[in-house]
Amino acid sequence: MVLNLFKQRVREGKKSLALLIDPDDINKSGLSAVINAAIENRVDYFFVGGSLITTNNLSSVIECIKSQSNIPCVLFPGNAIHIHSDADAILFLSLISGRNPELLIGQHVVAAPVIKRSRLEVIPTGYMLIHSGKPTSVSYMSNTQPIPNDKPSLAVSTAMAGEMLGLQCIYLDAGSGAIEPVPSKMIKAVKRNIDSTLIVGGGINTTRKAKEALEAGADIIVIGNAAQKNLSVLAEVSDVVEYFNQELNVN
Repeated sequence: MVLNLFKQRVREGKKSLALLIDPDDINKSGLSAVINAAIENRVDYFFVGGSLITTNNLSSVIECIKSQSNIPCVLFPGNAIHIHSDADAILFLSLISGRNPELLIGQHVVAAPVIKRSRLEVIPTGYMLIHSGKPTSVSYMSNTQPIPNDKPSLAVSTAMAGEMLGLQCIYLDAGSGAIEPVPSKMIKAVKRNIDSTLIVGGGINTTRKAKEALEAGADIIVIGNAAQKNLSVLAEVSDVVEYFNQELNVN
């Protein structure tokens, strides 16, 4: 069970690395190279999805991941049609930072019967979009305003409400192509006030940004575009995560 693995690693104080694959942004040969690099660099999870999937690549991407690796494959759906039963789990995302009812419950009602019939493990997740310095695809597609990145108290209250509603993970996301990642001050404040697994993504494209997110309290950091464009970034960020986990063992 992927959620149990999330929770176990959090209990042990271990940090994790997820690699986000957007089916629209990768071809088969490029995907094979990314999968091999993920195995080599100890990636813990594949997240698969995006705000808008316009190709038919979702099935082939999941098939490649499952055939070439044992890394858990977790759907990161942009809407109710981004579902595939061959993945291991799905982040059942409720956009709790926005006020668009379709992304709070509407899409979930449409997706629920399909997911129920599938073999997918469902991971209830509170998704929070954080202002990143520019409009992002997810803010446009979701028709919602991100939480201001200088308002950690607003993020904390939103995350606590999501946890009280029973959401098992909180996902702070600056969005794909973010200029700035989620601020450390906000990550630290949210982590201090919740027990749920804290996932942080968007704009983590350097070792410095990865280190800052982990030090602030992120349990899982997510990298995407930066790694697909330059696999050396994946290796560098992986080394940062491994360093944190080695320090845990030493202490």
